[in-house]
Amino acid sequence: MTQRELTVAQAINEALVQAMTADPSVYIMGEGVPDPKGIFGTTLGLRDKFGADRVLDMPVAENGMTGVAIGSALMGMRPVLVHQRVDFALLAMDQMVNQAAKWHYMFGGQLSVPLVVRLIIGRGWGQGPQHSQSLQSWFAHIPGLKVVMPTTPQDAKGLLLASIQDPNPVIFLEHRWLHNIKGWVSPDQDITPLGKARIARAGKDLTIVSVSYMTLEALRTADWLAAQGIEAEVVDLRTLRPLDTDTIVESVKKTGRLLVADTSWKLCGISAEIVALATEAAFSSLRCAPVRITLPDTPSPTSHAMAQFFYPRAVNLYEAACQMVNIPYHNPEPPLKSTQLDVPDKSFTGPF
Repeated sequence: MTQRELTVAQAINEALVQAMTADPSVYIMGEGVPDPKGIFGTTLGLRDKFGADRVLDMPVAENGMTGVAIGSALMGMRPVLVHQRVDFALLAMDQMVNQAAKWHYMFGGQLSVPLVVRLIIGRGWGQGPQHSQSLQSWFAHIPGLKVVMPTTPQDAKGLLLASIQDPNPVIFLEHRWLHNIKGWVSPDQDITPLGKARIARAGKDLTIVSVSYMTLEALRTADWLAAQGIEAEVVDLRTLRPLDTDTIVESVKKTGRLLVADTSWKLCGISAEIVALATEAAFSSLRCAPVRITLPDTPSPTSHAMAQFFYPRAVNLYEAACQMVNIPYHNPEPPLKSTQLDVPDKSFTGPF
């Protein structure tokens, strides 16, 4: 099979092109979808290819456009709705939580809402507390919604194709730092099944369950641990709901140690769910208490100075892992000087 190296943004764009070509009921709507930046490059060229009737620019009316998308889905269309920030979608929570998520259940399975809502998450310079949140745990809490968070370009394409084909609403969360990550992508319409985690790296001494961008930090941590003779297994969650409990539990039973790395907060977050799962299903296998690496319990900062102390990195995972496997900790990185933790790390490149 021929594969090419694409960025995550290019992989998402290709998934949209293939889905819209294969199925005329698929259309895209959202604020700025056809503008020159094309939602971080993910929707570039789509209006030229498919026309204004299938690539709809929308006003700043999040609740209204989400309602339109749900209505059209009920009439047989397959909309892909884009909110440039997850924070903007909060204005449409009633539509997503009270309407889209409930329809299949309330009508006994006779009606469904085949809607994909793409939401951009993560840090960015100057974005601050209202434009850089990672609210995946909100959506994962709601029965009736599926929640997807890809890391690799291949998964971004495969999971988006699966989401568009799904008969019920899917929340598709993209970390903005991943859009420029490169990796090998199949040119075919290969589906990545929803609800199946990926073993990003096999190991036997420690399990690191990671979400989205934090998978890259986890893989860097695993490299450092390997230099110390410790084999960490990195489980890229890929889908928060449905949750692949079997893969997580199997890995914890094998390694006896669990470290969870999330892009969001600790309290009531997905990291708490993973730890609860491990203690319920693999308690006798645990050799030490599970550890969570998440954001500190404050709103996201705006300034570089505060961001330096806010966002967790591989070195934080590594320090925790060293304590869990009882090896000496030595900072594997030189002290941070000018590096800004709200600017993407250029060292993360594919394929991986």
